[in-house]
Amino acid sequence: MRTPGVRFAIINFMNKTIAYIITGIVALVGVFYVITTNTDKEKQVVTPQDYKNIEYVIDGKRVKLTNGVSETEVAPGSASKIITRYFGNEVWKDLNSDGNKDIVFLLTQETGGSGVFFYVVAALADIEKGYVGSQGLLLGDRIAPQTTESGKGKMIIVNYAVRAPGEPFTTPPSIGKSIWLLLDPKTMQFGEVAQNFEGEADPARMTLTMTKWIWISALYNDGKNITPKNANAFTLTFSNDGVFSATTDCNSIGGIYTTKDGKITFNEMRSTLMYCEGSQESEFVKLLNNASSYHFTSRGELILDLKFDSGSVIFR
Repeated sequence: MRTPGVRFAIINFMNKTIAYIITGIVALVGVFYVITTNTDKEKQVVTPQDYKNIEYVIDGKRVKLTNGVSETEVAPGSASKIITRYFGNEVWKDLNSDGNKDIVFLLTQETGGSGVFFYVVAALADIEKGYVGSQGLLLGDRIAPQTTESGKGKMIIVNYAVRAPGEPFTTPPSIGKSIWLLLDPKTMQFGEVAQNFEGEADPARMTLTMTKWIWISALYNDGKNITPKNANAFTLTFSNDGVFSATTDCNSIGGIYTTKDGKITFNEMRSTLMYCEGSQESEFVKLLNNASSYHFTSRGELILDLKFDSGSVIFR
């Protein structure tokens, strides 16, 4: 017959043994769970191929980038190289409505001469294939890229500077230019969207409050034409409560406006008081004071007609 102390020791030993066994089983199960879970994750995660390491089509030829650069011989055995290189100016945007962020950017290509040709390309994100490169659209030779922007809908806007016709390539590009592009996901080609074409907008649906209007020009019936020296500096914004605000090449302006049956008047104008030599602000304010009516065009323009049928002011 065992004594109570001995029996307690045996029970205690058995409890510890069972505890060790349970702990070991739990540890094994945990390891198995981590291994299988990680394995499952590795199977499920799809890492897209880097867009700087895929093929694009430049002038009908496939170009495979490696870390953003491609070098190929101009001709077999030639020492001259065609060098295609990632430039930048990236814009991230879903271009094919699949819920994935695609990318648009610029490439440069040197073909062995003195030229440096700039191309717009896109890389569409595919969850199974990784990134898929587009065909390149040529912007020009030795241009000066500025910015690439996301436009309305699927639109991409590329801004850059070029030289005037006849200027040598030694002259720095100084003339601003913008190109509006849409990518066709089926052909993987960019198409240029013509700006300011008839039918671009529906005048019946346009309103004063729909956008911030940018002053483009003022044309008088005597042939006088005024354009802003500082493009995009002069803006006009209308609110639904009858208040307008404007910017000039010097100050900010505010006031109230009234409309009825296509007529418009600007009143109670006030301005900040900075002085700017050579400013066209006074001319701009005079145009607003002389406005008598307004209408819209199918080019997406706001036209302010001046009093006494003396001319018109164009905003876009």
